[in-house]
Amino acid sequence: MATNTLLSSAISPFSSPLSFSKTRSPTFVAASRSGSNASGRLSTSADWFPGEPRPEHLDGSAPADFGFDPLGLGRVPENLERFKESEVFHCRLAMFAVPGVLVPEALGLGNWVQAQEWAAVPDGQATYLGNPVPWGTLPVIIAIEFMAIAFAEIQRVVEKDTEKKKYPGGYFDPLGYSQDVEKFEEYKVKEIKNGRLALLACVGFAVQQAAYPGTGPLDNLATHLADPWHNNIGNVLFPNL
Repeated sequence: MATNTLLSSAISPFSSPLSFSKTRSPTFVAASRSGSNASGRLSTSADWFPGEPRPEHLDGSAPADFGFDPLGLGRVPENLERFKESEVFHCRLAMFAVPGVLVPEALGLGNWVQAQEWAAVPDGQATYLGNPVPWGTLPVIIAIEFMAIAFAEIQRVVEKDTEKKKYPGGYFDPLGYSQDVEKFEEYKVKEIKNGRLALLACVGFAVQQAAYPGTGPLDNLATHLADPWHNNIGNVLFPNL
């Protein structure tokens, strides 16, 4: 239920290819990847909130830059670059996590909360899609994950080119999507937009679990569709109304 509300509210600022002109007229102008209008000029208005001034440090060079930084967290250039890098990585993790949560539940193999219960059992055996995971004990899995993450982080720290950190190419682009420069820029925008939706979906999963312990997102969706008037985010925020 929370996911539905969060995703609906996210679609407008992150997915719409349109923005108001800086004159606040009702006419819409097409936005490019850099947040510029159809004439190629960067709008002085923040595209995520028409009429709000665009922060000076957001120059539209980043994919899907809509001028969103209400807290001014990116004013320091080093911090801004780090945030860009972190957003790309977390978006990719979230886009893996969402199908990882939804697919097992759709197959009737339990929800994402139940999938973790084995870890609380002494000598518990991890399973995936109903099958035992090789070396699937908690200490072994923690050790494997630690080594894998450490390797990835070391490679990222060693690389000094900020673009290669985010888009390394090579083995990480087996289909050659980065070969077409124009298309590659389009894919960057799509990746960020879908990643932001996936991040909001993960937040929705967590909120649902906190409000209705032991249930999964598809279970909550079915409950909401059965009685949308009574089963929605309002019941979570205002249970006594």
